[in-house]
Amino acid sequence: MKQKLSVASRILVAFSSGALIAVFFLPAWRIDLFAPQYPEGLTMNIWINGLSGDVDIINGLNHYIGMKHITVDMFPEFKFLPFVVGFYMLLGLLVAVTGKRKFLFIYLVLTAIGGLLAMLDFYRWGYNYGHNLDPKAAIQVPGLSYQPPLIGHKRILNFDSYSFPDAGGWIVIGAAILAFGVWFAEWYHHHKLEKKQK
Repeated sequence: MKQKLSVASRILVAFSSGALIAVFFLPAWRIDLFAPQYPEGLTMNIWINGLSGDVDIINGLNHYIGMKHITVDMFPEFKFLPFVVGFYMLLGLLVAVTGKRKFLFIYLVLTAIGGLLAMLDFYRWGYNYGHNLDPKAAIQVPGLSYQPPLIGHKRILNFDSYSFPDAGGWIVIGAAILAFGVWFAEWYHHHKLEKKQK
């Protein structure tokens, strides 16, 4: 099989890796809370290096059920995530410049591993945050934990909690899908050529 990517594929990979810059300017994830007393909802936006939204209000509510105060300092990931994103951007550009299929394969494997590790880390944080409660909290429900959903919806007391990628996260997901699509298109194209040559 040809070891070089087509010009179109190289351009698409360059676009895919360049699109990752979006997470430096847009939040990557969001958690929304809705309840009768907050019909307009409360939102916490998670960036690659910080938090924004109604964090103070959420902290005030969570205090009553013994959850820890959410601060940037409780996320050591914020210190190195910008460098991780920068690494993926450079690796993607290296794929585009060299056009080497093996570099694209490495890029995709690392992308899959990075995505899996990010979700596992988010689950670990959510589990600890929702289970390690203050035993002296004002409101205590025996056997009940308050772990937020990893993705999707979960009912927590009288709150509906939603967890989904935000704008930056959707761009990253789209960029990853594009890169995998390039690999599949290249494989399919060369597979057809090999069949014709037989």
